[in-house]
Amino acid sequence: MTDMKWSIKKLIEMYDEILSHPHKTEIKRELRDEDDLFLLLCVSELLGIPNPVSYYTLEIYPVIIERFHEWHLRMGMEKSPLEGIRCC
Repeated sequence: MTDMKWSIKKLIEMYDEILSHPHKTEIKRELRDEDDLFLLLCVSELLGIPNPVSYYTLEIYPVIIERFHEWHLRMGMEKSPLEGIRCC
């Protein structure tokens, strides 16, 4: 019985891999775009955009600051656009 469960699980994983393989770059791009939007929402107060959820995003600022450098380079900015955040 355990061999059958294992083989079904393995088949499902293989099926998922076959379906998602041609679209991996699209999926990565979509995830990156969602991440960029989330980052923009989290640092919108620093950019001067009113953010209604700023109280809830305070807890995750330390994590976001670490990824801010990668984000502004991907957006085409050579240096940090914010004076308060110097990552370069």
